[in-house]
Amino acid sequence: MFLYLLGLLLFYYLYRWVRELPRVPDKGTKYVYITGCDTGFGNLLARHLDQKGFRVIASCFSEKGEEDLKKSCSKNLITTHLDVRSKDSVAKVAAMIKDKVGERGLWAVVNNAGVSIPSGPCDWLTIDDYKSMLDVNLLGVIAVTLSVLPLIKKARGRVVNVASVFGRISVTGGPYTISKYGVEAFNDSLRLNMAPFGIKVLCIEPGFFKTNVTDYSILAKNVNSLWEKVPQEVRDDYGADYLQKSLVVITEKVTKISDGDLMKVVRCMEHAVSAVRPRTRYSPGWDAKLFWLPLSYMPTCVSDYIMTLQAIPIAKK
Repeated sequence: MFLYLLGLLLFYYLYRWVRELPRVPDKGTKYVYITGCDTGFGNLLARHLDQKGFRVIASCFSEKGEEDLKKSCSKNLITTHLDVRSKDSVAKVAAMIKDKVGERGLWAVVNNAGVSIPSGPCDWLTIDDYKSMLDVNLLGVIAVTLSVLPLIKKARGRVVNVASVFGRISVTGGPYTISKYGVEAFNDSLRLNMAPFGIKVLCIEPGFFKTNVTDYSILAKNVNSLWEKVPQEVRDDYGADYLQKSLVVITEKVTKISDGDLMKVVRCMEHAVSAVRPRTRYSPGWDAKLFWLPLSYMPTCVSDYIMTLQAIPIAKK
């Protein structure tokens, strides 16, 4: 029986591999709009798709990001400034794209731009902390998508949304997981709404990778900044050594489990953009496949118990 099941499993993965091999033709006529191309996944994806022959429109938040991409890519790649929090900025880029693509439409938008701070226990934060991240990670994704959706309809193209395994399970306080749960919900509703138009809506759910989201210096600065702002009574609740323990967790856990091979995520993004039959969801990273996603399917009492065992102990109980 075991060998029979193993054979079925191998047959399934072989069938899926063969089925997913074909790529879309005429890449040179297909425009792909990517947000958050200054660094990390977006930057690598812009370079990768440019090498594959796509017409890439790479949006960056900084001038340096644009300059660096121009130096390392072909003349076909177009860079532009984009602040996903600004209606005017989003509309300006959408108008530029409309002029570029014409009646062919936009083949794909990859909503990659995102931030991971401020993050911390819920009672360390204010409503403004939540709003600042939701404006980028969730409302920015929605705004960019809606701004170019008519162009994607013309091309019968696709929308690729970058969420996270923390859009499946919430194991930390603050707005990050909330924003990623929101991206998952938007992705699912859009996928159903756009199916009659021939538009594919795909979701990328990475585990831990070495990007700005998991960078020690950024995360440590964030924790220190929040700790300085919280009232003394909150500090007393957590204990004087809680800050130092948090920094140790960032060093020994977050940094160590983060995968340095960003191409694992980029290859999933490229497949979502270029495959004739892309997957609905991609979960790059062994931690995502073997720990976070299985944990998300467990009963709440089990997942809570496992995460509580790993939690930093507080002073007041």
